[in-house]
Amino acid sequence: MKKSEMMEAIASTTGLSKSDVEKVFSATFDLFKDELVKGNKVSVAGFGVFKISERAARDGRNPQTGETIHIAASKNVGFKAGTALKEAVNK
Repeated sequence: MKKSEMMEAIASTTGLSKSDVEKVFSATFDLFKDELVKGNKVSVAGFGVFKISERAARDGRNPQTGETIHIAASKNVGFKAGTALKEAVNK
């Protein structure tokens, strides 16, 4: 499902205009992004938790040349599904 399809479905379900839904949708995901950038986790009851995990710097290999390369440390966004979501998906 694409963002536009989600907004259309929310608008038809709630009776809100598409522009109002787009404002709320954008504000929600901007808030998620801002909190994750700060290093905070975002928990949505019944859905799951978004959080940042850190990967340490490490050495790897270029598969084409076999050359050893350095892979820099990085941060990654992870998601852990909540119990209600897991149960709904597994029905």
